Formats: sequence, C-alpha cells, structure tokens
Amino acid sequence: MAKTPSVGDTVTWNTSQGQTRGKVLERKTKDFQFEGQHFTASEDEPAFVVESEKSGKRAAHKGTALTVE
Repeated sequence: MAKTPSVGDTVTWNTSQGQTRGKVLERKTKDFQFEGQHFTASEDEPAFVVESEKSGKRAAHKGTALTVE
C-alpha cells in the first residue's frame, strides 16, 4: 500500500508536461475551492495542495495522484 502524503512531504505527480516534484503544503478533509475549481475531500479521501519545486506553482490533487518520495 502506498504511503499517504503528509504536510511537508516531498512528492511527485504526473502533469501533461511530465512528472513534477514538490512539497505538500496542506491536507484538506472537506470540500473546497482552489483556483476556481471545486474539489471533493473527506477524512477517508483527503486532497492535498502541493507546490512545484521548479515553478513554484500550486495545485490540488487527490492523495492517490501523489507518490511520496
């Protein structure tokens, strides 16, 4: 079973440009809005706000889309 990301973890995720590496900034357990998009999150299936180490851009992803390094 894959490790669940935690705030501060270094993670990778896939983008249309390839694999991106960055850090987990926030763990969300309730539905939320991020950059105009609605995200669903819960205690059982949290979402995470991550920041790319290369571009500094932030994104939100489900935990299943992130790989903890």
